[in-house]
Amino acid sequence: MYGQLASIPVMTFTDASPAELFDALRNGARLIDVREPAEYEQAHVPGAQLVPLSTVPDSVAAFTGDGPTYVICQSGGRSAAACDFLASQGVTVINVAGGTMGWMASGFDVATGQE
Repeated sequence: MYGQLASIPVMTFTDASPAELFDALRNGARLIDVREPAEYEQAHVPGAQLVPLSTVPDSVAAFTGDGPTYVICQSGGRSAAACDFLASQGVTVINVAGGTMGWMASGFDVATGQE
């Protein structure tokens, strides 16, 4: 049985720093925030689309398109879980290490509300 499992390709994801995300966003990258709506409204990366973690399995299409999708949460744990699931579905995703807290600590602007 284990021999069969060894032949199954394992999809993985990579991490990006807030600075790498900043550069990617300037080049038109797609960013999805997997936190809860109240967290998102408090502060989020400008241009991030909200898809709460609990809805990710039903929202895989939101993560697909040209190029990889960057995924962010508060500190990187929930986004890593989302990336793990999405990679298993064949979606190319990049986890933002440090999350929104890392983004803010790096001095980048945040948006508030539902924008």
